[in-house]
Amino acid sequence: MRRLWLACLGACAFLTALPASAHKPSDSYLSLSVAGARVDGQWDIALRDLDMAIGLDADGNGELTWDEVRLRHDAIAAYALSRLKLASGGAACPLQVTHHLLDDHTDGTYAVMRLRADCPADVATLDVDYGLLFDIDPQHKGLLKLAHGANTSTAIFTPDAPRQQLQLAGASKWRQFADYVRHGVWHIWIGFDHILFLLALMLPAVLVYSNRAWSGAPTFRIAAIDVVKIVTAFTLAHSITLSLATLGMLSLPSRLVEATIAASVVLAALNNIWPMFQRQRALVAFGFGLLHGFGFAGVLIDLGLPKGSLMLSLVGFNVGVELGQIAIVAAFLPLAFLARHTAFYRKAILAGGSALIAVVALVWFAERALDIALIS
Repeated sequence: MRRLWLACLGACAFLTALPASAHKPSDSYLSLSVAGARVDGQWDIALRDLDMAIGLDADGNGELTWDEVRLRHDAIAAYALSRLKLASGGAACPLQVTHHLLDDHTDGTYAVMRLRADCPADVATLDVDYGLLFDIDPQHKGLLKLAHGANTSTAIFTPDAPRQQLQLAGASKWRQFADYVRHGVWHIWIGFDHILFLLALMLPAVLVYSNRAWSGAPTFRIAAIDVVKIVTAFTLAHSITLSLATLGMLSLPSRLVEATIAASVVLAALNNIWPMFQRQRALVAFGFGLLHGFGFAGVLIDLGLPKGSLMLSLVGFNVGVELGQIAIVAAFLPLAFLARHTAFYRKAILAGGSALIAVVALVWFAERALDIALIS
C-alpha cells in the first residue's frame, strides 16, 4: 500500500508539473536572404519569451499592449542583436534593426524585427552564431530559413548547436533533413498532450476487459498487435493533416485545435476508468489523430518555407515524430506487459494514472478553450 501511495504521489507531481501549453515549444523564426554582400532578414520572437527575458509588461497585469512593446523596441533590439552574430570569410557582418512589427503565429503574438547586414565582400559561406534565450530556456530553438537566389535551405539552432557555417551554393539537403528528423523527435518528446493521449490509449493494451473487470493479456503478441494498431492509426491520421496543413491546403483555428487535443486526452483517460470503446481505441486514435496533426504543423507553417524546402522539412519532421513515438512504445510496452497481472498496474497505473491524466488534461482544456491561466 505504501508503494501504491508513493507511485500515485510521484505521478501526481510529474503531471501537475507539466506546462499547460503542453504542446508548442519555444521557437524563434529567423529568415535571411543573401544577395552579394548584403543580407536582409526578418526575426520573429514570441512576446512571451521576450517578456520572460527582459520584461515587457510594464503594469504587471499579465497582458501586453502595443504601447508596452513599442516603448521597449530599443531594449528588444539590443537584447536580440547581442545574441545573433553573422560573419563571412572570417569578417563580421554587423546587423542592424531597420523596422519593428507585430505578427500573429499559431501559438501567439510575436515581435518582428526587420534586419540588415552588410558584409565586407560577396557572401559564399555564412557563419551564424545564435544564442537567443539559451541561458534561460534550454528547450528553445532557433529555426532559420536561408535564401540565396532560387535556393532555400534551413537550419535549426539549439544549445548544443549554436554556431553553424552555412554554404550558400550546394547547401546540404541531408543536413536539413537530419535537422528536422531530430526536431520531430524532440517535438513529440516534449509534446506532453500527444504523449499522454497515446499513453492513455496504450495503458489497457496489456489487459483484457471482460465481465466488467480487467485481467492480464494472455500473450505479448496480443498486446503488441493492439499497440501497433493504435500507433499506426494515430500516425496515419496526424500525417495526413500535418501534410495538408503545412502545405496550406487545410487549416483550423489554433485555439479550437489545441482545446480539442486536450479534450481527446480527457476522453482517452476516462475510457480506462469507465470503458466505453475498448475495441475501437484504434478508431479513436485515428479520429483525434487528425486534430493532433494540425498541432504538429504549427512549427513548419510558422517557418514559411517555399515548397522545395518545405517538402524535405515536412518529411524529416514527420519521420522524427514517428521515431519518437517508437521510442516511447519500446520503453512502455515490455514494462507494462511484465506488470500486467499485478493489482499495482490495474489500480495505480491504469486507474490512478488515467485519473491524473484526465485531471491535468481538463485543466489544459479550460486554459485553451477559455484563454485563461490556471497552472501555466
